[in-house]
Amino acid sequence: MLKLLLSANGLVTLTLLDIPDSGYISPDVMATALTVMTRLETLHLLFRSPRFRPGAASRPLPPPTRFVLPALAELVFGGVYEYLEDLLARIDAPLLDYLRVIFFMDLNFDVPQLHRLIGHAEVFKAFDHVEVLISSRSIQLRLCPKTEAVDSDHRRHRLVLKINCGELEWQLSSLAQVCSSTFPLISALEELKIREFDFLSSHWKDDMEDTQWVELLVPFTGLKNLYLTDGIARRVCGALQKLSGEMETASEVLPDLRYAIFSWMSSSHSNTSRKPLSHLPPHGSSPLTL
Repeated sequence: MLKLLLSANGLVTLTLLDIPDSGYISPDVMATALTVMTRLETLHLLFRSPRFRPGAASRPLPPPTRFVLPALAELVFGGVYEYLEDLLARIDAPLLDYLRVIFFMDLNFDVPQLHRLIGHAEVFKAFDHVEVLISSRSIQLRLCPKTEAVDSDHRRHRLVLKINCGELEWQLSSLAQVCSSTFPLISALEELKIREFDFLSSHWKDDMEDTQWVELLVPFTGLKNLYLTDGIARRVCGALQKLSGEMETASEVLPDLRYAIFSWMSSSHSNTSRKPLSHLPPHGSSPLTL
């Protein structure tokens, strides 16, 4: 495989989909192959399963400098986070303007290289609109400039991070780790929408810790508008109410928040009934209620 890739120095698009365990290509080998593809504009790399994870002891040290892919504009990756981290430690893509990452479930996510890649891409710095979508099989974060938020084109979300996982507790924990305070853009985002597919809230466990919603929201310190579907609103507001006398108040978790907007909406239902705008209470006042 390496010989074949090394001979493809004129490639503009490289797509490797549903890579089986038998066809595993290490991050080091893939990075070596990419060094000859100076014209590469699109790279899609998706693995079938998470069986092969680069072990910390066996992973070679990255080179002191990264190889720049000067034309790469689109990167789509699906696999374990360790693989992407090892690959990004070896390459850079300053002209990247479309990124879609699909991670297999993991209990601990440590993605500094992904954060670096996003932080260095100039086009992403204009993004101030973010959506979190929760389904029975995954959770995903989608970002775009607010001016493009009403665009129906599927590429309007040019930065998408998705984690394949079925348990809501793990979904929230995983996304909170990926969107830690070191995540570029996170503190500058002004508008957040959180919604579920097909009214999944009716199937959520009642014994789940509502504080996990707060952990997800904590990095969004610049948030001004928060949109929630009704099932999620009950959880989030319940979690913020519990903060009184325990940790920070709601206004300390989200200091710039102006409005929390609750609506009955899912991705598969176009008819939306909205409740009136609800203001989060100022610091020291009574907790938020629906």
